[in-house]
Amino acid sequence: MPDFSEEGLDHYLLNQVDLRHRTVGRRVEEVLMVVRDLTDEVSKKDGRFQSIAHAGVNNENLKDQPAMVSKWAALLRGRCSFNPAIQVLTPSLVLVSVPVRGLIGYHEHVTRQWRYYSLTGSILPTPVREPEKLHQWLELDSFTSPAQDWQMQDAKVCVEGDIVPAKVVSLFREQLETAILTCSFSGKVSILESVGSVVRVAIETAEGVMEAELVPTVELINYWPKKARWPRLLQRWPTTERARCIKSFGFNLMATSNYHWLLSFSRAEQALLVGVDEDGGCRRKCYRVVRQLKEDAWCPGTKPVITAFHLQTLLFWCCEKFPCGRDWHCIKECVLRVARKLLKCVSQRYLRHYFVRSYNLLKYSNTTELDHTAQKINDFIANPSLYVH
Repeated sequence: MPDFSEEGLDHYLLNQVDLRHRTVGRRVEEVLMVVRDLTDEVSKKDGRFQSIAHAGVNNENLKDQPAMVSKWAALLRGRCSFNPAIQVLTPSLVLVSVPVRGLIGYHEHVTRQWRYYSLTGSILPTPVREPEKLHQWLELDSFTSPAQDWQMQDAKVCVEGDIVPAKVVSLFREQLETAILTCSFSGKVSILESVGSVVRVAIETAEGVMEAELVPTVELINYWPKKARWPRLLQRWPTTERARCIKSFGFNLMATSNYHWLLSFSRAEQALLVGVDEDGGCRRKCYRVVRQLKEDAWCPGTKPVITAFHLQTLLFWCCEKFPCGRDWHCIKECVLRVARKLLKCVSQRYLRHYFVRSYNLLKYSNTTELDHTAQKINDFIANPSLYVH
């Protein structure tokens, strides 16, 4: 039986991990081109939606902040292979943030406590449930300079002053259906049935079908939400200077539910990940190995209970606990360390969000699937040479 060794891990990286990365990369690039064409067309018909070409540091709202754009570009130069709007969750599923245009000058303020309206605007006898810890309401008054398009067509996307995510998604879906026909993508792109207010599409690529969740997203750049109390006191990773820079990337509000907007920190997470090994450690390599193990053995499939986002969050927590580069020089020990931490989280069904630590990312996960995954991770820890050699 082969040993679980540094040489075996290098071989695994070369013959399994890198191969998967190249294959997925080609599929994502093809999806990117299709979605860019579609969102370009949507943007022409409704100016409230931008093309994904204008996501992140390319957002049109940043035209008057060249110094910030330059700083971010320098931080990410040569380290990001994909458009910042795309997050690869599994080899066959990507999450795409479709930036909206015209909501400028965001500020947090005290909102009214109860809402009694339905999605159609009718009055309800009991209030709509309050947002959870990773969600919030979004009022048009939260922006000092909302564009005229949002104010003039208020009724299409707002109810009682709230920008309602389900209404924004419905509007985007209508425009997307038209764009698919206009771009002659009827044989290449199909809209799938989905749960909640998410637009899910299947895209034919040269190497198989790729699914994409397209989510209208409000990008709030250079603003950090009060819910995200980060960095924490006495935290040694990342450095204070880097944490300050990362917070300037701000956060997003994503239209993933009917009434409440989901807080997302994709730009900050990307910035953390690309600079994770500046001290010469092997954190990124460890993450890639664990991700491949997850996809091959622990939790395969198109809708896994554990995604790349969970593993990325776990890596950040491990980086905080072991902040020194010397703790990340032996990839064999690092892979086992991360696997044990993942086993603990999956077994306890509890994984804290990295920035909003009071929120459990596994709160609504299927417990049976978590138990099966925990058993497979435990089998790996007991005999890793069966999986990596």
